[in-house]
Amino acid sequence: MGSKNTSAAVAETKHTVLMTEGSIFKNLLLFAIPLILGNLLQQMYNTVDSIIVGNWVGSNALAAVGSSTSLIYLLIAFSQGASVGAGVVVSQYLGAREADEIHDAVHTALAIAIILGILLSIGGILFTRTLLIWMDTPDEVLDEAVTYLKIYSGGLIFSVVYNMSAGILNAAGNSRRPLIYLGAAAVTNIVLDLILIAGLRIGVAGAAIATDLSQFVSCVLALYFLTKVPADYRICLKDIRLRKSMALRIIRIGLPAGIQNMVISLSNILVQASVNHFGPTAMAGFGAYMKVDGFNIMPVMSFSMSATTFVGQNYGAGKLDRVKKGMWVTIAMGIVYTLLVGALLLYFSEPVMRLFDPNPEVIAYGQSAIKYFCPFYWLLAILHGLAGTVRGTGKSIPPMMILLISLCAFRIAWLWFVLPYIPEIDGIFVLYPVSWLLGAVLMVLYAWKGRWLHPPTPVENHTP
Repeated sequence: MGSKNTSAAVAETKHTVLMTEGSIFKNLLLFAIPLILGNLLQQMYNTVDSIIVGNWVGSNALAAVGSSTSLIYLLIAFSQGASVGAGVVVSQYLGAREADEIHDAVHTALAIAIILGILLSIGGILFTRTLLIWMDTPDEVLDEAVTYLKIYSGGLIFSVVYNMSAGILNAAGNSRRPLIYLGAAAVTNIVLDLILIAGLRIGVAGAAIATDLSQFVSCVLALYFLTKVPADYRICLKDIRLRKSMALRIIRIGLPAGIQNMVISLSNILVQASVNHFGPTAMAGFGAYMKVDGFNIMPVMSFSMSATTFVGQNYGAGKLDRVKKGMWVTIAMGIVYTLLVGALLLYFSEPVMRLFDPNPEVIAYGQSAIKYFCPFYWLLAILHGLAGTVRGTGKSIPPMMILLISLCAFRIAWLWFVLPYIPEIDGIFVLYPVSWLLGAVLMVLYAWKGRWLHPPTPVENHTP
C-alpha cells in the first residue's frame, strides 16, 4: 500500500538532508564528520573518567571502572539495535518521502526507547554484583566496581533515549545536532569529574554520577530539539506510543543488530573475565587501553552508520548504483582513518598510556595491547563498512550472523580451546585481530556473492 500522505515537506532543509543526489564522497564525509566528532566526544568524556580516576584514586579504582565497561556495553546493546532498526526505517521513509510513516516511526521508536531504558536501569541496579562476581572480578576491585556500575545503571534510561533520538536525527541526515549535544555532555562530564573526583574526592561514585548527569543533559537537549524541529520527524510528546505494525518493522530490522550487540558484548565479558585472571594491574592496563581503543572503533562505527543512512535513503529512492558506490567510498574512508590513527597510537603508545596511570606495569600492559590492535584496525573498517551498507537495505540478519560468528563464537572457542596453551596475556590480545580478519573475509564473501542488493518492494518500503 502507498503512503497515507506523501509530503513535499520531506525535502532537503537545514534540518533534513537527503543524500539521494550529488557527490557521494561529499555526502558521506559531511554526514560522517559530525558523527565521528560526536562519538569521539562521547569517548573522550568516558576516557576522562578513567584518566582522573587513575591519577586521583588509584590503579584498583581504574581497574574497577575498566572492568565495568564490558558490562555497560552488554546492558545497552539491545537498545542500540533498536536504534539501528529505527534509523533504517526512518531513512527509507525519508528517501521515499512518506510523511505519515515518518511520524509513526519516530514516535514508536521513542516509545520503545523509554520502555527499554526503564527496564535496563532496573536490571542494571539489581544484578550488578552478581554479574561482576560471575566475571571473576578480584575482591580488591569488586566493591568499587559494584558502586560504579550501580550508579551508572541508574542513568541508563537517559543514554537509551538519547541514542534513539540521535538515531532519528542521523536518519534525517542531521548529524550535526548530536555533535552539539555530545559536546555539551562532554563539558558537563569533565567539569563534574574534576569537582566530584579531584575536588570532593568521592572516588568511582563521582565518575558514575558525572556520567549520568552528562547523559541527562544530552538526552534533554535532543528531545527538546525534536519537539521543535520544523520537519516531518518532529516529535509530539502526546503521540509517543507503540504502533503495532511500525514497532514490528523496527524490531524486525533492529532485533538482529540488538542480538548481535548483546552476544558480542557477552563474548567481551568473557574476554574481560580472562583478563581478570591476570590481576588488577593487567585489568587496569587493558581497561585503560579499551578507552583508547574507542578512538579507532567509534569512527569506524560512524562510517558504518553513515553508510546505513546513505544506503537507506538511496535504497528507499531506488538508486541502487549510488548504494554500490557509497559502499566503496565508506570502506576507503574507514581504511585511511584506521591506518593513520593506528600508526599514531603505535608511535605514541607510552605517553598515551601514561595519561591513565604512572605505574610502569599498567603502562606495559596497555602498550602490549596497542602492539596487537593498532596495525589491524583497517580490517574492522572493511567489516563494519560492508555490514553498515547491507544493513541499510533492511537486510540485517546476514551482517548479524557474520559478526556473531567472527566476534563472538570464534572468540569464545579461542578462549576455551586455544588460550589454555598460551599462558601469557598475549593470547588474549592476538585474539582480536584474528577475529577481525575472519569477520572481514566472511563479510567480503557475502557482499560479493550474496543477494542483498535488489530493488525495494512495497513490502519493504511500506507498513502493512
